[in-house]
Amino acid sequence: MNTLTHRPFTLGMLCLCLGLRAWAAEEGFQSIFNGKDLSGWDGNTKLWSVKDGAILGRTTAEDPLKANTFLIWTNGTTTDFELRFSYKITPNNDKGFANSGVQYRSKVLDPAGWRVGGYQADFEAGPTYSGILYDEGGVAGGRGIMAARGEKVVWDKDGKKQVAGSVGKSEDIQATIKKGDWNDYVIIAQGGHLQHFINGLPTVDVTDDCEAKALKSGVLALQVHAGPPMQVEFKDLRLKAGGGDDLAKMNALWEIVATEANGEQVAKEDFAGITVKIDGGKYTINKHGDTDTGAFTIDASKTPKQMDIRPETGEGAGETIPAIYEWTGNGMRICYSTEPGSGRPQKFSPTDYGRVLVTYKRKQ
Repeated sequence: MNTLTHRPFTLGMLCLCLGLRAWAAEEGFQSIFNGKDLSGWDGNTKLWSVKDGAILGRTTAEDPLKANTFLIWTNGTTTDFELRFSYKITPNNDKGFANSGVQYRSKVLDPAGWRVGGYQADFEAGPTYSGILYDEGGVAGGRGIMAARGEKVVWDKDGKKQVAGSVGKSEDIQATIKKGDWNDYVIIAQGGHLQHFINGLPTVDVTDDCEAKALKSGVLALQVHAGPPMQVEFKDLRLKAGGGDDLAKMNALWEIVATEANGEQVAKEDFAGITVKIDGGKYTINKHGDTDTGAFTIDASKTPKQMDIRPETGEGAGETIPAIYEWTGNGMRICYSTEPGSGRPQKFSPTDYGRVLVTYKRKQ
């Protein structure tokens, strides 16, 4: 497929911004840590505190931790969402061991001990587990490591794991993780589609189609691990809720019926035959047998409704393209900007240079 350029209008501009060098947007994110104290969080205050604007979880050799414990966010639960944060993990022991993670869509198993189980976005001081998806406590069906780092996985309706591809080499991902320093982590959950990213690189991509074991919603919590003394720090925790009903409504095969770019209609022959399949926050574009893929999140609470698109292939893969969308009877319209720095569109009009408006209808 053509990569997207500014002039003239090219086919890539149609395809949910495939190939665009884009910029990350923070619209719609809510800070869930005030940087001062543990208001809105619940955990063992002998282990958890705030230092230098970060949440600190610390264990000691004098009072070793015998079981994993968690700091639980008390101001809401997680269903469809995107979480962004930074972490730093330090082994305060001669074994070099330190492990932590973030629980989401999880269950409180022992309120007195702050024990939590469910989906975990793992990370560690070692070379293997940062970025994996782990079933802490067996709450998601006792599936252990649900995706190793670098894996693209489908858990089918019978609970069998199928490795469907790769999002990158584990050693290449590890090479970007800064030891003893701050790293950026992103977790995206839309329906059964779960994605983790560290320092901008995808680490796992999981589709959980096992209805009997998949987790739909639950608590968010931060882990400190049992074992040798260690410490973990979290800062800049920002959460954006998803739009579950709208996401389900988007699950269909779509065709393009009209496109406007820079205030001009695009000839129909330029997009004839292109289809876009959406399934659980993922999309696949098909143009006469050539396919491209990506993922997106939505925020249906905003006016206009917002969409952040993440191409998975081509130039701009892993970046975020801000857009808006609306329903039109049996169709929908998506408007986005092609000009870096111009921000998210505020209206469904392509009259300004650098704006593209695409109209879709469900393919019968």
